[in-house]
Amino acid sequence: MTVYSKPGSTKGSRKRRQNDWRLLRKLLPYVRRHRVLALVSLLLLIPLSLAGAIQPLIIGQTISVISQEQTWKFLEQLSVSQAVNFLISILLVTIVIRLIFVSLQGFLVQKLGQEITAGLRQDLFTHVSSLPAQFFDRMPVGKLVTRMTSDVESLGDVFATGAIGIVSDVIYILVMTIAIFITQWQLALMLFLMLPLVMASIIYFQRQYRKANYQAREELSKLNSMLQENVTGINIVQLFRREKFNSEMFRSANQSYRGEINKTIFHDSAVSATLEWMSLVAIAGVLWLGGVFILNKQINFGTFTTFIVFAQRLFNPLQQFANKFTVFQSGFTAIERISELMSEPIEIQTATKQLKLQTDKQNSGGEIRFENVWFAYKEDEYVLKGLDFIIHPGEKVALVGPTGAGKSSIIRLLCRLYEPSKGRILVDGIDIRDVPQTELRRYIGVILQETFLFAGDLKGNITLGENYSLEEVKESAKLTNIDRFIEELPRGYETQLRERGSNLSGGQKQLIAFARVAIRNPRVLVLDEATSSLDVATESLIQEALDRLLEQRTAIIIAHRLSTIRNVDKILVLKKGQLEESGSHDELIDRDGLYANLYKLQMLGT
Repeated sequence: MTVYSKPGSTKGSRKRRQNDWRLLRKLLPYVRRHRVLALVSLLLLIPLSLAGAIQPLIIGQTISVISQEQTWKFLEQLSVSQAVNFLISILLVTIVIRLIFVSLQGFLVQKLGQEITAGLRQDLFTHVSSLPAQFFDRMPVGKLVTRMTSDVESLGDVFATGAIGIVSDVIYILVMTIAIFITQWQLALMLFLMLPLVMASIIYFQRQYRKANYQAREELSKLNSMLQENVTGINIVQLFRREKFNSEMFRSANQSYRGEINKTIFHDSAVSATLEWMSLVAIAGVLWLGGVFILNKQINFGTFTTFIVFAQRLFNPLQQFANKFTVFQSGFTAIERISELMSEPIEIQTATKQLKLQTDKQNSGGEIRFENVWFAYKEDEYVLKGLDFIIHPGEKVALVGPTGAGKSSIIRLLCRLYEPSKGRILVDGIDIRDVPQTELRRYIGVILQETFLFAGDLKGNITLGENYSLEEVKESAKLTNIDRFIEELPRGYETQLRERGSNLSGGQKQLIAFARVAIRNPRVLVLDEATSSLDVATESLIQEALDRLLEQRTAIIIAHRLSTIRNVDKILVLKKGQLEESGSHDELIDRDGLYANLYKLQMLGT
């Protein structure tokens, strides 16, 4: 999809805002998926429009028959009662046709709207799931949720109540136009002289409404972001007594949102009132000119009545459009905002060479090589600078350094959550950009300091959607010494966990993270201060499990407590994104450099 600007850049979006039809073309691929449903919905518009156009003619002819004026030739051969009964029968048939086809077409249009909404929501979720971590660093969760929920729903409403309806109105107007020009061209011409003014009014209010609606959705995104942030951090809010302060901030954001919504309400009401006024003017014009023609014997009462009904029905589609105005313009705004999201580039591209890493037990792989790696979260603000190091297969290496030294950035690059700005990273001699992400992340197991758990059963939080049997799950739990803890839970492996695992302690959640990694049997194991959440007794238990997990595996350990890494093979000491020192614990202590100073400081604090 076409790029507008980065999300949140309202001015940039407005400057490059596309016209409505180009926006609608973005949705054509979703319509094509359900082309049969869309085609049937459109074909049903033909009998609906014809039945609607015939009704004014029948009403006019009925008046002519009753007043014994000129009528259709075949009606002149019938008596007044026969002709009236015949015309009423035809009118009833058209009413039944419209009743049946309106209901059927309405159902199909609603179904089409839901199918398109579901398809778009799925594609949007898939796209967002593939976006790089940098995107989520700058996109507030509340804004993202707003775009994936309310914006998508608004877009679905375009199809459910607007898009096909607009096509219906266009077809209806065309049929009515042909009918009224055939009936009496002077009155028809007068009606159509009103249309340019009507269309100019619609276009003006459309633009004003779109601006207000876009800004209203931006304010709603801010409101949702604030709400999400306060709910997530409710403990801090209450502990530091920020309730009143945060409530005032929310009130201010709420007022801004209300102000923008009021603007949309004004423009929506204005277009409805304008169309209502113009339709009355048009009918008054027909009454005046038609009255002149009757006095001059140019038309009869039947034709005059036909035109009164035509004038009313010609403006009906425009008035219906006014009723759909809010939904339709909200839909266009939603397309713009969703387009911005869909235009976000997937920077971590799928590997083109699709090379395989050796994962069999006989292979002694697990070598990691950083070659002149530079990395910046923001352009030219490098957090890693020219890193060169090798971790040999089976080697246990610790990353240490002050806060902000780049330890976590190294792990994110290794797992390919981010791409290096310069240089390359190799695993077993293969550039990780040539390895499928699924295989790379199975090859490298990561245990973070904070464990995220999903709502669902405990077994599902270990398998994470992959096809592992219950026996394999139990084996991984046994391997990591957490089988006893799980079996003590109310329903064992079927125990339901609440959102973020709030019914478990921090240590228990961390134990589950160990089981997640153990069941996947990775060649490389990354530990980001993974035992910091455990008490002394649990840490002792898990250390035994770790010793088994680390056998014949390459390990990278991010350590803040330097006393826990004395027995690793090598320590890499980082400072401001550069490799300051490397060596064993004893070698670095003897060198009396940065590592020795950090170690002495920690020993003094114990």
